[in-house]
Amino acid sequence: MPCASKRSDRGRVIAWALTETVATRAGAVAAGRTGEGPPLVLAHGWPWSSFSWHRIIPALEEHFTLYFYDMPGFGRSEMRPDQRTSLDVQGEVFAEMLGHWGLSAPSVVAHDFGGAITLRAHLLHGCNFSRYVLMNVVAMRPWGSDFFSHVGRHVDAFTGLPPHIHGAVVRAYIDGALATPLPQSDLDALAAPWLTEAGRISFYRQFAQADEKYTAEVEPLFGDIRAPTSIIWGAKDPWIPLSRGRALHSRIPNADFTELPEVGHLPQLENPIALQVPLLKALSRNVQR
Repeated sequence: MPCASKRSDRGRVIAWALTETVATRAGAVAAGRTGEGPPLVLAHGWPWSSFSWHRIIPALEEHFTLYFYDMPGFGRSEMRPDQRTSLDVQGEVFAEMLGHWGLSAPSVVAHDFGGAITLRAHLLHGCNFSRYVLMNVVAMRPWGSDFFSHVGRHVDAFTGLPPHIHGAVVRAYIDGALATPLPQSDLDALAAPWLTEAGRISFYRQFAQADEKYTAEVEPLFGDIRAPTSIIWGAKDPWIPLSRGRALHSRIPNADFTELPEVGHLPQLENPIALQVPLLKALSRNVQR
């Protein structure tokens, strides 16, 4: 069934909806689109889903045709016990989705692991972007907190947690990404996909399949990015500190950099109003080389 979130915005009804199912090499993917204008693809990260964009979609759909999907193993997309959903697979699926939508050079906004995934699609799989925004992304080693590494080493023990304890782990993990509290409705929607039986297994499988080799393969290629690039960073990110964003900036020639004060790892949910101006500016940016 399609999944949607609606709210009133200046008298209009805004919808984030997953209305399409796409077969990919990694399983069935729930996808959606909205708006009118040039194509813009939104790439979420871990442990999020396309729902994470629902508060910024109203500002973007006035200017772009937006394309978004839940990555395999995430959100409303297929979750299987034997499923490979590591960053290399996700990069290939991103390329598949661009092909499915018939997009030859869309603009792309990537968040968290969406950075590594879209970088792989661009630098290893030949996907072209017209403009490129990297927001609080995983892109360079080292990455992953001590907790992230610990869970990856003890997946079986965590997979066996009773449901109520697992739910507490998921909610605490999500809360740990934030510098600004979110509405309870957003927190519930972010956690919900991981609280099913399939979601519980998939949640811990993501830890087990994480490997820094998937960013190591693209780090030497950052100078080959073929699109005007902007980096936007929530300055209070508890997971990927501002210094990592600055380090990434130093590796990408001609990239713009915008710092969002008092915002954590999820600018698009924590302060979508503050994000609107730099994001729309980045998506209209040209570059001179």
